[in-house]
Amino acid sequence: MARPTRFRYSPWDGTQAGFELDAFDILEEITDDLLYHGDLNAALRRMMQSGFRDQAGEHLEGLREMLEKLRRRRQDRLEQYDLGGVYDDIAQELRDVVDMERRALDDMLDQARASGDPRRQELTEQTATTKQMQLDMLPPDLAGQVQQLKDYDFTSPEAEAKFNELLDQLRSQLMQSYVNQMAGAMSSMSPEDMARMKDMLAELNRMLEQRARGEEPDFESFMERYGDFFPENPQNLDELLEVMAQRMAAMQRLLNSMTPEQRAQLQGLSEQLLEDMDLRWQVDQLGRHLRQAFPQMGWEQGYDFSGADPLDFAEAAALMDELGDIDQLENLLRGAANPGALAEVDLDKARDLLGDDAAASLDRMAEIARMLEDAGLIEVKEGRYELTPAGIRRLGQNALSELFKKLDQDKMGRHELERHGAGHERTYHTKPYEWGDPFNLHIERTVRNAICREAAERRERGEGSGFGGRIGLRPDDFEIEQTEHIVRSSTVLMLDLSLSMPMRDNFLPAKKVAMALHSLISTQYPRDFLGIVGFSEVARELRPEQLPEVSWDFVYGTNMQHGFLLARHLLARQAGTRQIIMITDGEPTAHINSYGEPEFHYPPIKPTVDATLLEVQRCTREGIRINTFMLDADRGLQHFVEKLTELNRGRAFFTTPQNLGDYVLVDFIEQKRSLVQGRR
Repeated sequence: MARPTRFRYSPWDGTQAGFELDAFDILEEITDDLLYHGDLNAALRRMMQSGFRDQAGEHLEGLREMLEKLRRRRQDRLEQYDLGGVYDDIAQELRDVVDMERRALDDMLDQARASGDPRRQELTEQTATTKQMQLDMLPPDLAGQVQQLKDYDFTSPEAEAKFNELLDQLRSQLMQSYVNQMAGAMSSMSPEDMARMKDMLAELNRMLEQRARGEEPDFESFMERYGDFFPENPQNLDELLEVMAQRMAAMQRLLNSMTPEQRAQLQGLSEQLLEDMDLRWQVDQLGRHLRQAFPQMGWEQGYDFSGADPLDFAEAAALMDELGDIDQLENLLRGAANPGALAEVDLDKARDLLGDDAAASLDRMAEIARMLEDAGLIEVKEGRYELTPAGIRRLGQNALSELFKKLDQDKMGRHELERHGAGHERTYHTKPYEWGDPFNLHIERTVRNAICREAAERRERGEGSGFGGRIGLRPDDFEIEQTEHIVRSSTVLMLDLSLSMPMRDNFLPAKKVAMALHSLISTQYPRDFLGIVGFSEVARELRPEQLPEVSWDFVYGTNMQHGFLLARHLLARQAGTRQIIMITDGEPTAHINSYGEPEFHYPPIKPTVDATLLEVQRCTREGIRINTFMLDADRGLQHFVEKLTELNRGRAFFTTPQNLGDYVLVDFIEQKRSLVQGRR
């Protein structure tokens, strides 16, 4: 008997693999970048550039890594091959034809000499000498050799057949390079094939002219007549033209990559192979149309080959296709402004050039923006991504969660009270009703108490535990919800936005604290007030929805005086316990002078310090407590804060970027707990 399979279950702790990437993971991935630079679109771009690991630990390749792969692949090809092989291969084929013809002439002379007929021998020698001279006089360039051999009267049927076969092959390869891979129709180039090809090109040019005039070409009819030329099965004229533009641009890049001598050889050969003037005209006309329609195809691009492996004509054309694909993918990846732009990538080509892992990463990366939109975390406004209110809340939760991970368990979550009583804030605890209690009846527990009581009474009477009909309620069944007293506090967070904050790596921890504090108050203490004031050379009020995109100011000055002024005005409209939490790394170096203008001095001057302490005194008179959290505090800042706390009776904390969140959040929660207990 087979042993049953056993399974073991454990709580999810965030370390197990097997969970797909979701929108919340993505937002968490970019949280630090977004909070530091304040630009959602830039954060998404940087995530695309660097890549990341998903919840299952799977690495998603970044665009920077993919671009490096493309660069290495291109470099490997350029260092491996030599385009001179295109010329050398054709030249060798022509030399073989000439050598075959010379051997036939020698055989003809030997046969004439062996015949014993002087007249035959004389005529044969004359003929052989003339033909040998014609072969000796063949020009050095390929086009000239092809032209003279086309007019030459071959002695050897084998040499003539080989020459004609070479011409058909070159003509076929040339047309494939100029136009497209034309399925089986291009395997041989009979006069009928050439005529049909010419008709097809003429029809294409006509359709392009129709489109230029604003008319709609009959693409379906064209495909019915010439669809066998196009194994790619394009679905519309644009797809067909794009494929053909890629081919013709690749041929042009091949010419651009050759030396002037090689280029002249190939161009002359092309003219000889396409001796039908109308066919040549149609090809040139199509090339001009496609160059205008697809200027981005790299028509002027050329490559510097430095390898030793020769390429024949067909191999060179195929290599140019590959290099063109590399360029196109590279340009698309470099120009991708957001993840949605990656949907334009041809994943099959990406798989061929970069491998399966990179193609899978591109596919998943392209879905990132859509996932964030579907989850309601971001939205598109005027062509740019912006956080939604839900996205802003999630950022705050991420920051709060990160900070709370470092705190002890007894400091997490809702604040607990040592005793309960009547009030207005639900505690989600219940108790039996006693005379004098507020009648906040908990229906579910009350009904359950009645059911349990009636079931027990039935068992005592021997009627079984079931019951039916109505349920009667008695006072002993009543259970009520407990509440706690409301203690409302009003807080203004003053956040230093001066240039020294990012220079000392203090900005990101401070901004995370701001996001976390907003999340904590809005979720755990929704009746509390939180205002935010950013200050540098001057101060300004910040709305919570602005927080994710707030960045430091590229100005000098730490204007605490103006910050205290705005904070005091915000708190003047609020009730309850009022406090200012200031996070800074520098002493006051700016103030608003008597002309209403910001004035900066470093080191601080007495008027700046006096103006700042005057605002501190006004806050003190209005009952506003100031708690200061100092980052990288120097002696000047410590001396100033000592005066501040002496005037205001607030508290000062000397912190570091690593423990700033611990200090601020724990202190805030402890103060809330103390206030609640004090009211009891």
